[in-house]
Amino acid sequence: MDYQTLKKTISSGLLSFPVTDFDQNDDFAPSAYTKRLEWLAPYGASALFVGGGTGEGFSLTPGEHEDVVRTAVAACGKAVPILATAAYGTRIAAQMARNAEKNGAAGLLLLPHYLTETSAEGICRHVEAVCAATGLGVIVYNRNVCKLNADALERLGEKCPNLIGFKDGIGEIENMVSIRRRLGDRFAYLGGLPTAEVYAEAYKAMGVSVYSSAVFNFIPRTALDFYKAVSANDHETTSRLLSDFFLPYIAIRNRVPGYAVSIVKAGAAIVGRSAGRVRTPLVDCGERDISDLRVLIERLGSQE
Repeated sequence: MDYQTLKKTISSGLLSFPVTDFDQNDDFAPSAYTKRLEWLAPYGASALFVGGGTGEGFSLTPGEHEDVVRTAVAACGKAVPILATAAYGTRIAAQMARNAEKNGAAGLLLLPHYLTETSAEGICRHVEAVCAATGLGVIVYNRNVCKLNADALERLGEKCPNLIGFKDGIGEIENMVSIRRRLGDRFAYLGGLPTAEVYAEAYKAMGVSVYSSAVFNFIPRTALDFYKAVSANDHETTSRLLSDFFLPYIAIRNRVPGYAVSIVKAGAAIVGRSAGRVRTPLVDCGERDISDLRVLIERLGSQE
């Protein structure tokens, strides 16, 4: 997929990050992962991002990451665009980008670089190098140590024609408004805060109508219904779902650091789509958490 087509594709519709399946030894389970993607693809997400935060990409070895991308593209790459991730230092991220392109990914999400803090100049050089390493369209994830402002994005937009998207996971409204007003339609803009549904209406008001949904992993029908309600300004539906599901869900998620991933795998198991345990350093949800989550899911009714 050429990067302008990808930009158009991710500029509308709901996006999601599938969890990654592990077996009883915590090894990647490609057959189970294939079945997961084949189940999720028909629900109609605009694109699926594999090996991301919800997919525990931080715990995958380079070889496993390549296997995840290859498996996802083979499973449903013809039905829905598969976007891979790239992360860590510049050379590793560039190699991940090349591997993703080689294995048929439709695009790339550039996650924040490793722990090291750096200047805006350093971040720009990092993004430029990864973009130069691939012909794929690249979306940069503004989160943690990767903090870009309008000046930096303007420079990157001029130097990197295949940098086609900006995903915000920080939530600084002033910065987001400045970027959106200055850069206009140069980029596709995505909401990327944890449990993005809570922020969806506010971001839509800023001109950012697309976001990625983690709960799509276990309540895909509800996730799509919520997205459609946001798009239609159906505040009655969004208010009901926020009160009945999303805010209580966040209360469970906030009980333990790292539960943003663990609770998604717990939800998948509850609906009969277990993806195995989370890998350390994350910990699985406790019995009380699972019981409380089950009540919330059952209230929503069938997802078929």
